[in-house]
Amino acid sequence: MPYRRLLLASTVLATLALAACNQPAAPSQATRPTRSDADILASIQAAGDKEKSVIDVHPLRDPGVASLQDAAQADVRTGQFDAAAAKLDSAIKLSPNSPDLLQDRAELAIRLKDYTTAEQLARKSWEIGPRLGPLCARNWQTIEELRDRAGDQGAAATAGKWVKQCHVEGVPRY
Repeated sequence: MPYRRLLLASTVLATLALAACNQPAAPSQATRPTRSDADILASIQAAGDKEKSVIDVHPLRDPGVASLQDAAQADVRTGQFDAAAAKLDSAIKLSPNSPDLLQDRAELAIRLKDYTTAEQLARKSWEIGPRLGPLCARNWQTIEELRDRAGDQGAAATAGKWVKQCHVEGVPRY
């Protein structure tokens, strides 16, 4: 009898010791907090707002396109993002090579959580846009934010360098 008790006790102790060793593994990679879409959009707008370069291109606006663009902005203010997207898509059909429309649509795509389209539109806007000034800064800030969101730190850092290259110092005037 004592032998059985000793065997039972040693089995229980061995089981408890093994259970204590079997702790859940710590996560191998710490999860980094994802910035909200509102924070991303605020950074994009701030990049354009703080860009004080000499070059700030404002193309002439077609009245029909301007009307759609203004209506889309009104929809964004009231939270009707799908309606705003439809209006901007219509404006882009009328003026497909308008870099400001493409960037506006890219920012709206972020609100709609369509990050792939947002990055594609920002890149296209930069390709056909002035490549300097506030629109350029918004283009590259969009790309930087979306690359960072995707976890591509190398591409985000490169895009961050491009944001700085959008600035051109003015000639001092006396």
